[in-house]
Amino acid sequence: MHTQTGTPVTPAPGPVPPSRITTASPALCAWLPGLESLAPHTEDQLWLRDALLGPFSGDIVEYLALARATGGPVLDLGSGAGRLTVPFARHGFTVEAVDRDAPSLERLRAWAERIGPQVRGRITTTHADLARLRLRRHYRLTLLAGAMIAAIPPHARPGILREIAAHLGADGALALDYTAHDTAGLAEHPHRTWAFQVPRFDGVTEWVVARQVFDLAAMSEQITYFIERSGKTRVRRSIATTDKWIVDQQDLLRELRAAGLRIADRRQQWLDERTHSVLLVCHPAE
Repeated sequence: MHTQTGTPVTPAPGPVPPSRITTASPALCAWLPGLESLAPHTEDQLWLRDALLGPFSGDIVEYLALARATGGPVLDLGSGAGRLTVPFARHGFTVEAVDRDAPSLERLRAWAERIGPQVRGRITTTHADLARLRLRRHYRLTLLAGAMIAAIPPHARPGILREIAAHLGADGALALDYTAHDTAGLAEHPHRTWAFQVPRFDGVTEWVVARQVFDLAAMSEQITYFIERSGKTRVRRSIATTDKWIVDQQDLLRELRAAGLRIADRRQQWLDERTHSVLLVCHPAE
C-alpha cells in the first residue's frame, strides 16, 4: 500500500482547510506549498495529530489497556515496523505480527533485538498479505489498528473477519479503528490538506504535509505524505503515498455480524465537521 521516493515533488495545489496544524518555516513552506496557510491547532484537535505519529501514537495506551483486560496472545494485523507489537512485548505480552512488507518486519525484529532477547523472544513475525489471511492458532486479542481495515479490499473483508472470529478465544476481542466520512462532505470536498510536526527525541525536526484525494465512485482514497526531516547536518525530504478504501459503516457492521462478532464497545472522536474516527471492540457472539 505504500510507495516511497527520495525525490522532492511539489504537490498540486488544492483547497486547504483553515483549522489545521502549526505554521512552519518559510523554507519548508517553499517545498510544501499550502503549509503556510495552516492555522495553529486548537486544544481539542491535538489528539488527531497524536493519532498519526507512529511510535508516539496515543492509541497504544488504549490498546494496552484492552490487552490487560483480555490477556494474550495478541495478533497485530498490519503491524508495520512494530508500532504496537514491540511495546506490547515490552509489557509482557506474546505477540504475532503480520504484515505484507518484509522490510518493515525486519525493522520490527531489529528494534526488538536492540531492546533485548526477552522482548524479541515474545514476538513472532509472519510475512503475509491480509487479503489472504490464514491463521494457525487462537488469540485473546486481535488488532486491526491504524485504520488497517481501510487497507483491505472490500471484497476480501468478510473472509478476513470470519478468519479472525474463528481464531478468537471465547473471551477474546477484536479491536479495530477506521475513519468514518460523511459522503455528502466528501462529494463537496474531495481534496483535503493538513499538516503536523512529529515530536521526536533524537534531535531531528520532522514536518509532514498530507494531501487526501477521495474517489466516491470507486470508494477509494489516496493520501500523499510530503515529509521533511532536518538534523544537525542534513535535510532529508521524501514522499510516501498510501491507497485506502473508504469504509462504508453499514457494510462493515453487517460483515461483523455475519462473521459471528458482536460490538461490545464503540468510541468515536470527531476530526472535523464531516469526519470522525471510530474504534470498535468486538467479542464472539454468544
